[in-house]
Amino acid sequence: MPVLIVATGNPGKLKEMQAYLTDGGWDLRLKPPELEVEETGQTFAENAALKASQVAQATGEWAIADDSGLEVETLNGAPGLYSARYGKTDADCIQRLLTELQGNPKRQARFVCVVAIARPDGAIVLQAEGICPGEILTAPRGQGGFGYDPIFYVPQQQMTFAEMPAAIKHEISHRGQAFAQLLPQLPQLFER
Repeated sequence: MPVLIVATGNPGKLKEMQAYLTDGGWDLRLKPPELEVEETGQTFAENAALKASQVAQATGEWAIADDSGLEVETLNGAPGLYSARYGKTDADCIQRLLTELQGNPKRQARFVCVVAIARPDGAIVLQAEGICPGEILTAPRGQGGFGYDPIFYVPQQQMTFAEMPAAIKHEISHRGQAFAQLLPQLPQLFER
């Protein structure tokens, strides 16, 4: 059973990623807690590749990483790469975003996720991107999810990520779309 090191310290992200990878026959392991990767990339793709590559090299195992965030159109794509660092807590991030959008009727946004897989030598062998369009509500709704989920509304589903059953979010989210592209290609990597 191939080992795949998951390059994250975010428990919410880890839980979602594990849900996508449970049926693949991989032995998923968390990155060592002392292993920190500085996200110096200018894009989600660059950051995902940095994390996967550095964790693979440090552990000598295959590694998978993602980088994702919320881009709000009227804020020129902010919080973007800084989504997780927009505040000290999820509640702070949400409050800051709601304050910045206060009184603004233009609330179009999208979640973006890029997933990268690196060989043990650090070479990136696979990358996939998923995008989920939506809009930002004026107040949180729902109890599920994490991060900006309570204010990210998906019109086609008529609910926020935080209100969605896990199976629906799993399928339509930015992460779900990225993994839908990635999963069919994953088994061939380990046949080489």
